[in-house]
Amino acid sequence: MNLAFVFGITVVVVLITLYEWPKINRDQKKEKAAFVTLTGAGWLLAVLLVFFPDIPGPTDLIDAVFRPLGKFLEK
Repeated sequence: MNLAFVFGITVVVVLITLYEWPKINRDQKKEKAAFVTLTGAGWLLAVLLVFFPDIPGPTDLIDAVFRPLGKFLEK
């Protein structure tokens, strides 16, 4: 079942790429690199969330960093 979700995510990413890629000019190499990087990172995160749905989010990281600071400021 997980592989079906991965296949669906991949199909959506490919469709987005096929739609957006021709709109980026040939001379815009940095924009194309950014598009590929962000799309690849989004695909990877989506696939990781399919296999490991309990991955901590960014708010958990911020909470872990600032919780000691909050306790220090309370004293």
